[in-house]
Amino acid sequence: QVQLVESGGGLVQAGGSLKLSCAASGGTFSNYAVGWFRQAPGKEREFVAAISYPGGSRTSYADSVKGRFTISRDNAKRTAYLQMNSLKPEDTAVYYCAADGKMSERPSQYDYWGQGTQVTVSS
Repeated sequence: QVQLVESGGGLVQAGGSLKLSCAASGGTFSNYAVGWFRQAPGKEREFVAAISYPGGSRTSYADSVKGRFTISRDNAKRTAYLQMNSLKPEDTAVYYCAADGKMSERPSQYDYWGQGTQVTVSS
């Protein structure tokens, strides 16, 4: 099993940047695809980005974040990242990372989840 811990969230002004990290322990990190999802109050959890295993040769992004967010991974550090630029107030949400043996945009596909990190973008 894989345990995931997100970090890097916080409060930022619109137009600013944040870099989220997803640190993994247990299991073999390079055997897992990683997805980032977010959930705003009163809304369903939605897909943000995903990266394939082992090396991250394939990535996928939600239309709402294309060109602004970048997902990456460093298997040696057992960590995945989400670089978020040009942040907008509508990006405000709790951000979760998830891992599974198959890359997917569907939250239900992922077996392992972190506890989430809050991102708040002020206007």
